[in-house]
Amino acid sequence: MTTKILVTGGAGYIGSHVCKALAGKGYEPITYDNLSRGNRWAVKWGPLEVGDLNDRARIFNVLNRYQPAAVVHLAGYTYVDESLEKPELYYSNNVGGTASLLSAIANCKPIPIVFSSTCAVYGIPERIPISEDDPQRPTNPYGFSKLIVEKMLADFDRAHKSRWISLRYFNAAGADPDGEIGELHDPESHLIPRVLAAARDGTTVSVYGNDYATPDGTCIRDYIHVMDLADAHIRALDDLLGGGASGALNLANARGHSVMEVVETTKRVCRVPIRIEIAPRRHGDMPVLIGAANRAHSRLGWRPERSELEIQIADAWRWMMQSRQRKTV
Repeated sequence: MTTKILVTGGAGYIGSHVCKALAGKGYEPITYDNLSRGNRWAVKWGPLEVGDLNDRARIFNVLNRYQPAAVVHLAGYTYVDESLEKPELYYSNNVGGTASLLSAIANCKPIPIVFSSTCAVYGIPERIPISEDDPQRPTNPYGFSKLIVEKMLADFDRAHKSRWISLRYFNAAGADPDGEIGELHDPESHLIPRVLAAARDGTTVSVYGNDYATPDGTCIRDYIHVMDLADAHIRALDDLLGGGASGALNLANARGHSVMEVVETTKRVCRVPIRIEIAPRRHGDMPVLIGAANRAHSRLGWRPERSELEIQIADAWRWMMQSRQRKTV
């Protein structure tokens, strides 16, 4: 019998890639998603159960019906700017929704949980690269909501013996190399797809600040290919199902690229000119965010296989050009 895994947010960008990776390893992913930000067409490797995180009875019904061996929890809102404008949305969905999920799990059968967290839990870094031992001082509701969930998971484990791994990843990028799924947000806030859209449409992309204390004045970020992230989720899942202990792990390449490096690399990959405009800094943007992933390397045996920025951009470009006529439903 195929081992079932409940994937909350499985219709989203990272969630759909995780579902493909699960299916590739012989698991059956059960997607639970309200489709407010996910895409029905992205659910290709298992059944879709449409429902909201805050609907505890609905989640309990799904858990009871499928009896999954574990949960991969990716159903969260993820925009920093939006969290500053609408903090209530983030605490209601990310925190309240997780409380509903954990309550349903406790009333069904406590099972391991792999949680999609973020480097935003660290806030302003004291050193680069950032390690799991560094202080966690979020500077926005998005980061706070993810950190609160990590604390909730620890409490839930103590009370119900439900082990967990929190994956704190840096900037997701790229797309499925096979072209079956990829990133499609409306509106789009992530840098690489915004630069690619400018390359495709001949429009101008905004660069938010060019006066940071970095070599070219623009922010530096650590980009991780989405399929490498998906692989890490599978490895974390296998670790927990094998009896591994609870804890948090960074997912990072341990090197960064500036905004202007992304623009210049995109020009080379796509072989088109790209117009930029310098805009004011965005509130809360850090000059440099680069992570250390030594613990994921040693514990999970995880090593990014598509770490080159050129590969990430090429995969995302291929997906964008193949899907330009696609409509979300």
